[in-house]
Amino acid sequence: MTGIMAYGGYVPRLRLSRKAVVEANSWFNPGIARLAKGERAICNWDEDALTMAVEAARDCLAGMDADLGAVHLASTTLPFEDRQNSGILANALNLNEAIQTIDVTASQRAGTSGLIAALEKAGQGAQTLYVASEARQAKASGTQELMIGDGAAALLLGSGSVIAELVAAHQIAVDFVDHYRGRHEAYDYAWEERWIRDEGYLKIVPRALQGLFAKTDVAPGAIDHFVMLSIMPAVPPRLAKAAGIPEAALRDTLHGPMGEAGTAHALVMLVDALQDAGPGQTILVVGWGQGCDVLLFRTT
Repeated sequence: MTGIMAYGGYVPRLRLSRKAVVEANSWFNPGIARLAKGERAICNWDEDALTMAVEAARDCLAGMDADLGAVHLASTTLPFEDRQNSGILANALNLNEAIQTIDVTASQRAGTSGLIAALEKAGQGAQTLYVASEARQAKASGTQELMIGDGAAALLLGSGSVIAELVAAHQIAVDFVDHYRGRHEAYDYAWEERWIRDEGYLKIVPRALQGLFAKTDVAPGAIDHFVMLSIMPAVPPRLAKAAGIPEAALRDTLHGPMGEAGTAHALVMLVDALQDAGPGQTILVVGWGQGCDVLLFRTT
């Protein structure tokens, strides 16, 4: 039995009120007024994707007698482009130097794609600490300043005594461009929402879900927790209904209190679901970005 042995998370205490952003900038961009509810989590001056990863990892490993063979770190906003960030994470946790360290990056789907790969390694007998963390920048007064947020999540993966076993996983790789950030750019460039919804989510995610359910005897109606992030609030309910997943299974996207944490957000939502899940429940996780990942867990 391969799966999750422990979990942890970290979201910065510092918050930026969306209403304050709208009040300061709506004279220039009145269209952002519709996004005035809630707040976004933001790193303090001494925080970044790596420091948040350390905090989430410490939370995950607290009280655990882990025998780690690998540390994997997923993010698109790591502070070093040519220095192994996962190696710094391993050192900050005072881990043995004879350990595998890997950075996973270049897509918002990196968090779930890396998780699938790390679970495969854990299935070979090596306990793996898997962390995803994100701290993206946004232009002032734009939609992204209101939508994104910072945060990190960590999972201890292994075999045997797990709290949630991996039932199945499925991946689809499609170079569908909903947004991108070039090498020398500080901010993401996003395409039009209707394009992302109609040609992206509504066509790609259903194929991934069909591929997953074809691999397992778990029916869509048996899903207890459906973990999917979208900045378009109507998209997850629409996809769940089309797939036959109960409406009651839909998880709060956590967008209201923290914003979208990019690569880390699917794992942040997974950690939130694990806190609430009872024994024998199913958790379906969707990762999005240049394709789609879906992972199905069952709690023990």
